[in-house]
Amino acid sequence: MSKRALIIGITGQDGSYLAELLLKKGYEVYGTSRDAQMANFRNLIHLGIHDRIVIESVAPNDFRSVLQTLIKVEPDELYNLSGQSSVGLSFQQPVETFESIAVATINILEAIRFVGSQVKFYNACSGECFGETQQPATEDTLFRPTSPYGVAKAAAFWQVSNYREAYGLFACSGILFNHESPLRPDRFVTRKIVKTACRIADGKDSQLRLGNISIRRDWGWAPEYVGAMWSMLQQENPDDYIVATGQTHSLGEFIEIAFSSVNLDWQKFVINDPVLYRPSDLVSSEANPRKAAKNLNWKAESKMVDIVRMMVKEELAAGSRGGLVER
Repeated sequence: MSKRALIIGITGQDGSYLAELLLKKGYEVYGTSRDAQMANFRNLIHLGIHDRIVIESVAPNDFRSVLQTLIKVEPDELYNLSGQSSVGLSFQQPVETFESIAVATINILEAIRFVGSQVKFYNACSGECFGETQQPATEDTLFRPTSPYGVAKAAAFWQVSNYREAYGLFACSGILFNHESPLRPDRFVTRKIVKTACRIADGKDSQLRLGNISIRRDWGWAPEYVGAMWSMLQQENPDDYIVATGQTHSLGEFIEIAFSSVNLDWQKFVINDPVLYRPSDLVSSEANPRKAAKNLNWKAESKMVDIVRMMVKEELAAGSRGGLVER
């Protein structure tokens, strides 16, 4: 019999790519949205898989809602990818960010414990938990988050660890560093850069306003990262893993590649805007993904240059189809 997976937060970038992967592996895929009748399923439709997924209405910050869905679906694997996903937005909405991440995670864990389910649980954690990294972070590096988003993700990580140790749940956290794709919403700086560069090349825009472009991040390709999520739940024992490329680049490098991909000099169009600076931000975020390579046999194939070019290619293709894709 095929396995059954439940993806909480299936409509986002990672949820959509994970659903695509699981369907290819023969899974029955269930997904959740706060309102299944009103949700935006553009990403699932874009990937051509919307009609192959059963959608349930679930409010992750409501324990009863989570419990009822867990009992109804009876999944073999449960992936928690829900929650407010923007670091920048978390400074404007700290309470909603914490509730949608930390409270939702404890509700899922408690529902699994309450039912006595043998489901294997994956929780989406983040490299933002580490804060400033003086050297490439490993799974043993201390957390020092510098944003409401990072704080919420760190709280959820320790909830997973606690339930794994206290109740013997098969519960894992994937500590994912930045990972991009054409499915990123416009509010993410990477999509903003790619989209605006393409618009300028097409004569539809004239400038790109950005905050601090000297920050350094480890950027990976989202469709590859969901493979690491799946691999964590196929192991004999649950554990936590960093998922990253192991290479860090500045945002300025990202910008240069995006603009050069459409034959433009970025310095002629990019304007520094102090209003876009965050109250606090990481100067550099570095990762050591050796544990995933050793235990999961997983390694990032696409590097930053590849990722930018793939995003530009998709944006240009969307434009040739009658307009840039809006998500």
